[in-house]
Formats: sequence, structure tokens, C-alpha cells
Amino acid sequence: MRVMVLIKATEDSEKGFSPSAWSIEMLEAMGKFNQELSQAGVLIAADGLKPSSCGKRIAFDGPNRTVTDGPFAPARDLVAGFWLWEVKDMDDALAWARRCPNPMPAPCEIEIRPLYQAADLN
Repeated sequence: MRVMVLIKATEDSEKGFSPSAWSIEMLEAMGKFNQELSQAGVLIAADGLKPSSCGKRIAFDGPNRTVTDGPFAPARDLVAGFWLWEVKDMDDALAWARRCPNPMPAPCEIEIRPLYQAADLN
């Protein structure tokens, strides 16, 4: 089963990335974790996202499109990064997520969402 693992944004992550002793340590720990995921055949893709101030939203209403410039609020409703994993089941995804280093200098959340499979759409 494939899952999208979403690292939820925080007020700090919305300020943007600035190198610090903590961030260098976190990047090393995350690099090691990603290597473990890759060696186990779990990791499909992963990346961090720039703050929402760098983004745009497009609202769809029939044929109409409305573009809104970031930043978007509240931060806790945004995504700061993601992984795409191939796992046995949700328990396997949870086991991997529990091993993840904290991706933020403060408390944060990770959300795991299964992707639709062809069988789900029949």
C-alpha cells in the first residue's frame, strides 16, 4: 500500500529555513532516516516545501479560476514536507513514522494518508 506522509507546518517552518546548529543536526538525522527508508524499499519520494508565502492557491468554481498569493494561515493546516512510502499496511507506516526524528525544533505533527488504489475506484 502506498501512503503519503505529511509533515505539518508550524509557525517556525512558515518563517522559512535558516541554517542553525539544530537544523544541521536535524538534516543529518533526517538523512539517516531517509537512507533507512530507502534501504528497506519503503521510500518512493520525499522533500521539504518552502513556506506558503512562496506559494499560490488556485480556487476552482466551474470555469472560473481565482489565484491567491501566499502566505496562507493557520500554519497548523499547512504542509511543510512529505514522503511517499510503499508499506505493507497502516501499522507498518505507523512503525516507520514512530522512528522518524522530530522534523521541527518545536512540537509538530505528521499525518499519514493512504493513496487510492485502482481497486478502491471500482
